[in-house]
Amino acid sequence: MNRDTMTNTGLLLMRLMLAIVFIYHGQGKLFGGLDGFAGYLSSLGVPMPKFAAFMAALSEVGGGLLLLSGLGFRYALWPLVVTMLVASFAAHPGKFSAQNGGMEYALTLGVMVAGLALIGPGDFTIRKLIPARTQATPQEA
Repeated sequence: MNRDTMTNTGLLLMRLMLAIVFIYHGQGKLFGGLDGFAGYLSSLGVPMPKFAAFMAALSEVGGGLLLLSGLGFRYALWPLVVTMLVASFAAHPGKFSAQNGGMEYALTLGVMVAGLALIGPGDFTIRKLIPARTQATPQEA
């Protein structure tokens, strides 16, 4: 396996695992747990907790789908990074270890997504499976 293939395989593995985690957590909030999550955000003092809960859940599901497909990477993943940073510092302030309720897990997810957004998805994406469009040239009369 050459270096390009190994790099693209590594990026794909990271994208797939992160996608699974975000879709799993986001769908639980988005499809049934939104009120409970909004209540939790309210207890943290987050303004407009229902809206914030919906946006966080949407960023997790949407970001997970973007990670899975490899589309929209450079710009569309930043809301997911912000969501994870807010989770790190609002929900888990002052502690690092996840075993003690700290920010370790959320911060790791956010930094991994930021790194992927900066690097790009690699070559193994949905876009690479779709043939490129070619411009039809007008025929002369």
